[in-house]
Amino acid sequence: MTEFGFIETIRRRFADLPSNAFEGIGDDCAVLPVGGGESLLFTSDLLTEGVHFLRAATSARELGGKALAVNLSDIAAMGARPVATLLSLALPADAAGRWAEEFMEGYHALSARYGVALVGGDTTRSEGGITINVTAIGRCADRCIKRRSDARAGDTILVAGVLGASGAGLRDLLAGRYDTSLAALHRNPEPQVDEGQWLGEREEVHAMMDLSDGLASDLGHILDRSGLGAEVETARIPVAEGADLRTAACGGEDYKLLLTAAPDAAGRLAADFAARFGTPLYPIGRITAGSGVKWLRDGEPVALDWQGFSHY
Repeated sequence: MTEFGFIETIRRRFADLPSNAFEGIGDDCAVLPVGGGESLLFTSDLLTEGVHFLRAATSARELGGKALAVNLSDIAAMGARPVATLLSLALPADAAGRWAEEFMEGYHALSARYGVALVGGDTTRSEGGITINVTAIGRCADRCIKRRSDARAGDTILVAGVLGASGAGLRDLLAGRYDTSLAALHRNPEPQVDEGQWLGEREEVHAMMDLSDGLASDLGHILDRSGLGAEVETARIPVAEGADLRTAACGGEDYKLLLTAAPDAAGRLAADFAARFGTPLYPIGRITAGSGVKWLRDGEPVALDWQGFSHY
């Protein structure tokens, strides 16, 4: 069973239980309306040694920052402001001293950067490797929440940055090349927190999510939730220096924002984004009334066996 197949099995199994006002499984965050036109957003992410990171290739401080960053990215992906986190750690004996202190230094530095409180969690001993779980909480005006299900036929598809650097960095790490610039990018993702909040305020932005599993996979989530299709011009996918097109589409863990916007406003949106943040929004295709992704090369369909990164 795939990761997403397992998630769908869980969703169906618990569909008979009351929602208690939550919007649950299916977006980057669960949403809980709290009145006054606002909602709280909740997301959780798990990092396991040997699956998501190699201790020999990643410093404790870097891992502390990354554990938080991937959760802040989910909050940003729905247009919200992060306000608090809970952190749970299972640590073996050789990581319970100085390693743990340095991990918390990295976690604190990114928390301070975005004014995010650490309000609870849990710690326990591990007989194996390190396991890290972070729950992040965001707050957002209801009108600003961006969901995967809100794409519209005709929308322009945009990505908020170049893709593939993290995937190329992972290749370097697995090859034992720990000191490359791409490896450093993989270990130190930059969540687009300010960008996500700003895009949340823009009415012309319809659907949004972050690119954690790769464009080929994550765009499919928007299409599935919205009941639509897409055409993507492969030549317009922004490939990071040192990466290639396949890695840009499938590598995962870039944590850039993927969004759809009204076609008549997409150009102005991109210009305003560049003026505010100094980086482009890249238009790569459009949402269609069909289903699935049609990959194009010079406007013509091309068969590509592309699958996104899987954490499972």
